[in-house]
Parts: sequence; C-alpha cells; structure tokens
Amino acid sequence: MSNVSKAPPVVALAPWTLKGTIYSFMFYVSPSSAQILQDNKSLLYSPLEASSKFSDGKLVGGLASVQIIRYTESPVGPYDELVLVPGKFEYEVDAKDKDVNLKREVKRNLRVTKIYVSQEATCWNGRNNWNIPKHLADFEFKTLPNNAVRISVYPLESPSPGSERTRSKSPFFSAVYMPIGYAPSFPLSTGAAKYVGVDLTLVQPPLPSEINSSGVELVGTEQWCSVMPHEWSSKASLGWWDLKRGEATEEDALLHTGRDTEEQETGHENWWPGLSRWRIGLMMEDATINFPEGKHWAGPEE
Repeated sequence: MSNVSKAPPVVALAPWTLKGTIYSFMFYVSPSSAQILQDNKSLLYSPLEASSKFSDGKLVGGLASVQIIRYTESPVGPYDELVLVPGKFEYEVDAKDKDVNLKREVKRNLRVTKIYVSQEATCWNGRNNWNIPKHLADFEFKTLPNNAVRISVYPLESPSPGSERTRSKSPFFSAVYMPIGYAPSFPLSTGAAKYVGVDLTLVQPPLPSEINSSGVELVGTEQWCSVMPHEWSSKASLGWWDLKRGEATEEDALLHTGRDTEEQETGHENWWPGLSRWRIGLMMEDATINFPEGKHWAGPEE
C-alpha cells in the first residue's frame, strides 16, 4: 500500500496480535469545540500530516480518547505508544443505490489523528498497514509513590522537512496516572461497545510520506483504510489521571501541586483545552490487542 520504495526495517503485514498494558481515559468533544479544534492543526496532527490532505477532514466531535500502551509482545517486538482519537470525522464515499447508480454518501467514524511510538519498525508498518499516522518519540515512565506513574512523551521533531529528528524540549503529553487502590479489578472488552451503540471502527485517509536525513522513513499510502481493533483484559481497574501541564516532581503529585511553565506557553492549564485537571481512567493489565487486516478503497472521485 505504500508509495515509497525504500525498504522498511521489518515488514509485518496485518493481522497483528499484541500484548501489553493499556492506560487510557475518554472525554467528550462538543460540536462547538470541534470547530475550534479544527483550526488547531498542531494539536490534532503531527507536522507532516498537518500540511497534507490528511488534515482536510471535518472533525464533528463526540467520544474522544487517549491511550498509552506498553506493548510487551508484537510482530515487531516491544514498544510504547500514545494514541489520540479526538472524536468522529465526516468523510465521503461513493456508493451504489438500488439502481446501481453511483451516489455520494457522507459518513462519520472515529479517526486516529496523532500517534507516537518508540520504535521504527512499528512506525513503518502501522502507517503502511492501516494508514495510522505514527511518528517516533521518546517515552518516559517514572514510578511514583502508591503505584502512581508519570508518563511523558517527547516527539522526535524535524526542524525542517527532510532534516534529522531531535527530541523536543517539551513533552506533547505528560500526566500522572494513580490507581484507585480500593477498587477491585474486573474483565473488560472493547467488543462490548457495540451493545451500547458505540462504533469503534477507525476510518483513516491516505498518508503523506517523508524520508529524513537520517534515513528514517515515514511511509505514505494511496488508499483509505478502515479497521476495528479489539482490546481485552481480565484485569482492568480504575484510576485517576492528573492532567496538570508541566513536569512534576514526586512531591508535586503527592501534594497535588504543579508547575505552570507549559500553561504559560500553551494558554491552557491542563493537557487538553477545556479538560479539568482530574479525570477518571482505566488501566488494562496483561491485555490482548488484535489489529485485523484493514479494508482499503480508493477515495471518492474529485
């Protein structure tokens, strides 16, 4: 599916079965917030996708989510990942009516707009297999008292197209996850979402491509792709997220204080505009994640 011929580090075609630990939280993006976010491409997309047709889709909002996953097993080995799904997007498809005539339909589905990974092989294959706009980043997991963990993700950025990537000075994401000690664990499967009317299918537009001066390839694609991942764990549990912006020390987490450096730079107090500092979330330990083969198709004719 790629439009760049450079050989990848490892070719691992779909389907994938992975194992690891998932940290996550959800939030709601209202239609009015979606309109504002639509213009904030640097928040929704990495620079390569922000400057391409990938970012032309209309965000309509709804259920949004963030996941940080520590994969212990995958077809390309262990790696870390942060996934941003800011809600549903509108897109058009050409379909046939009952008279076998082509008609243009508008649909809505979830979309991964920004995703960071710690390993080059999954970056190449995720883009190639499912149009997932993966980019490289450094991940830090700092253990805090009471089994809490600070998770920070530092993108590896290019100052200009084709230049060598360097670690960003500020993290794209930095937050503390604190398990609720008295809450029992429970089994959880994303397959249950369909019973409450939630469609978790991802529909991804074609990706642009780039090769930087270090030879790291961001492979591009030419067709649309839809895929529905499945996650399951027998040991899911609840916890609190502290989304206060800025790096915090152990003392900050324990005293519920924080630094305001990033707030001054970004204009909003917490990680995402409009979100409160504290958010309930989930940890799924020893989870199994299935990524089936995607369905690919050409986009609607211009």
